[in-house]
Amino acid sequence: MYQRVKSQRERTVGTSSTTRAVERGLVTEVYLARDADRRVLNPLIALCRDKGVKICWVDCQDALGAACGLQKLGASAVGILRNE
Repeated sequence: MYQRVKSQRERTVGTSSTTRAVERGLVTEVYLARDADRRVLNPLIALCRDKGVKICWVDCQDALGAACGLQKLGASAVGILRNE
């Protein structure tokens, strides 16, 4: 899972930017960290379900952040952008 995130150049990192991209229809799938605060993730989860965006769960925010090149920061959400 982390390798897929790492290999994607076109992605959003973080809950806010991923939410905006999902609202605009730019995202094919979203990766969410299981250890992230559910109060933060729940609106994004609901939006993804409404928009038909695939949700993939990963174990850890730190590992998800590292897959995005963030050395000391975790990431609760990452969106993979459509290739157009």
